[in-house]
Amino acid sequence: MRIMRSKELPEELRDRIVARHRSGQGYKKMSAALKVPKAGRPAKLSYRGRRALVREVNKNPKITVAELQRCRREMGESCSKSTITAAIHQSGLYGRVARRKPLLSARHMKAHLKDSKMVINKILWSDETKIELFGLNSKRYVWRKPGTAHHLSNTVSTVKHGGGSIMLWGCFSAAGTGRLVAIEGKMNAAKYRDILDINLLQSALGRRFTFQQDNDPKHTAKITKEWLHNNGITVLNWPANSSDLNPIEDLWDIVKRKLRDARPNTLDELKAAIEASWASITPQQCHRLITAMPRRIEAVISAKRIPDQVLSA
Repeated sequence: MRIMRSKELPEELRDRIVARHRSGQGYKKMSAALKVPKAGRPAKLSYRGRRALVREVNKNPKITVAELQRCRREMGESCSKSTITAAIHQSGLYGRVARRKPLLSARHMKAHLKDSKMVINKILWSDETKIELFGLNSKRYVWRKPGTAHHLSNTVSTVKHGGGSIMLWGCFSAAGTGRLVAIEGKMNAAKYRDILDINLLQSALGRRFTFQQDNDPKHTAKITKEWLHNNGITVLNWPANSSDLNPIEDLWDIVKRKLRDARPNTLDELKAAIEASWASITPQQCHRLITAMPRRIEAVISAKRIPDQVLSA
């Protein structure tokens, strides 16, 4: 900051300013002692205004700069968007793209908690997944010396379009894994019904069970519902946006980790490795995944801070 331009000051005052400056006195003290205002553009945003902006952003991280600008204008302090952005940056806050996450409403969470308190050992969990041949090895870490990135031993094989893939349907319970089916061709409601007809009851091994499936249109199609009804199968009410809470997702992760070690190079090798990986999963692993369900759902509810009155309604 500089003292007001010299041409606007009397010569005697200018001399006093120069003398104080040469003696090492700072601008702030000079301004106070000589009653001369410091020059420079006045701040467009007051200290109180900056604090108000930070409060608004902390209260509502999704608020836009335009909305903040309108708020300041309503408070009688107009300023540009760049001024607002700079003020927020000075407080250590920066605009970033929000991470995408399935929306779980209070109703959804209440449904999750209710279902988790059922006799979970009697639920047969199911889902589909797709495993690409070379997608398994698309990202691997290697120890190597500088300049050897393209040596054969330091690379992984890739082919156009991933080298093919296998779509799978599987199920499991606390007692262990059920049938695993490689799906040929395009999956539709009729094919899904046939998979259930051949594999579902056999996977239960005569035990009574409640069947879990998500809300995919193939699962809720009329012919699927008719088959489930005709076979006397009770279906677990599965709330929307729940795929990340299905324990079979963890089972698929176990399979895929084992496949990375197997490193298959053809679809036949991939299919054989998948079957071996599925067969190696123990009942103890399945039981641990199932018994962890209530804790996982409780954690989701705690993180969302759902009021007690909502859960007790």
